[in-house]
Amino acid sequence: MQIGSYQLSNNLILAPMAGISDRPFRELCKQFGAGLAVSEMVASNPELRLHAKTLLKANHDGETGLRSVQIVGTHPQQMADTARFNAQRGANIIDINMGCPAKKVCAVAAGSALLRDETLVKRILDAVVDAVDIPVTLKIRTGWDLENRNAVTIAKIAENSGISALAIHGRTRACKFEGHAEYDTIKAVKQSVNIPVIANGDIDSAEKAVRVLQETGADAIMIGRAAQGNPWLFSEIDHFMRHNKRLEKPTLSQVYSVLASHLEKLYRFYGDVMGVRIARKHIGWYFKRLDAISQNTKNTINQAQTPTQQLKLVAMVFNHLTSEIAA
Repeated sequence: MQIGSYQLSNNLILAPMAGISDRPFRELCKQFGAGLAVSEMVASNPELRLHAKTLLKANHDGETGLRSVQIVGTHPQQMADTARFNAQRGANIIDINMGCPAKKVCAVAAGSALLRDETLVKRILDAVVDAVDIPVTLKIRTGWDLENRNAVTIAKIAENSGISALAIHGRTRACKFEGHAEYDTIKAVKQSVNIPVIANGDIDSAEKAVRVLQETGADAIMIGRAAQGNPWLFSEIDHFMRHNKRLEKPTLSQVYSVLASHLEKLYRFYGDVMGVRIARKHIGWYFKRLDAISQNTKNTINQAQTPTQQLKLVAMVFNHLTSEIAA
């Protein structure tokens, strides 16, 4: 898998997810085999460009591997300026968000709402590609709604604008995350352009990853929600693709080790107060994968106010689970 002049170690990519794909999570997924991890979206509004939260989203200090920063907005010049700003801060790749279905994003005609205005799509893509000398990628959905699927048209516009790779979530904006991903549309896009196409949507196992690549002919796959609380999914897929056999699931002690390390990184990145708050959703996802604790236990852990309290409660849960297995 190649994006511009960059050769990826494999064709497994972590999706950009708002409030999730921060530097600690990107690093963790790369550690477990993601060939590329895209940042959460960064606003192109110039008034927010130097805001602490905006800078934190695209913070890649010490990050290993390629650094891809996703930008979102509706004004071509602002998007171009934001791309240039992030390139100067060390981004290797700029990704453009035209796939987010969130109401607050679409309400200002950004994200997947842009798919309704193909002329504006071209203006934005042209402006961003011309603004930087690094590869620019694009993430879209299959269209605005089921009656207006225009992914093939958008893909051709993207290719003509110089976009280096195209990621497609196999749903329309109206579908949000409901129903099943439409891989036939991704296949149609792949057959219509010569740039690399990345398939996204409902890929939650090694077997599913291989099947999606075969069905769509895509060059790579992108994983989002399935990686939450499950970063080793990338290792499982990579192993299956290389050796045609399953990798053993992590043991309980291995899950605890990964989670504890993840939490420590969150505390260092965000500080104690915000780190504890951010960590709550990640803890919930790890425990959901285990499907072994009650809601009351989750609520107790969520009441922790300091890293020490949070880590202690998490350790108690894993000690209890280990004792149950031993018994």
